[in-house]
Amino acid sequence: QFRLVESGGGLVQAGGSLILSCVAQGGVWRNYAVGWFRQPPGKDREFVAAIGADGSIRDYGDAVKDRFTISRDNAKNTVYLQLNSVEIEDTAVYYCAADRWGRGNRWLNQYQTWGQGTQVTVSS
Repeated sequence: QFRLVESGGGLVQAGGSLILSCVAQGGVWRNYAVGWFRQPPGKDREFVAAIGADGSIRDYGDAVKDRFTISRDNAKNTVYLQLNSVEIEDTAVYYCAADRWGRGNRWLNQYQTWGQGTQVTVSS
C-alpha cells in the first residue's frame, strides 16, 4: 500500500530553520509529483510548495517564496522541505501529498495520497 510519512517538525524560534522530510513507502516514487501543504490553527489547508516527478518543476506559495525550498531524492524515496527564516505565521501542521499523474500543482483535490502531518511551531 502506497503511503507517505512526514517527519522533522518541532519547535523553532522565529528566524530559525527546519527541514521536513516526506518518505514514500510502497510505490514507484519517481513517477509522482509531490506537494507540501499546511494548516494553521483554525484555518484552511493551504499550498506551500510542489515539485515535479523529476524535480525539474518547482512551485511555491507566495507566503513562503524565497524562504522555503523543496527538493527530492528519488533514490531515497524522499521529498524535503527546507524552512528558513521562519515566522510566527508559519506555525501549522505540515502535510505532504502525492499526485500519481505527476502534475504537481497547487490544488489539494489533485493529490490522491496524504501523509499524517507534522507539527511546526514557531516561537517568538
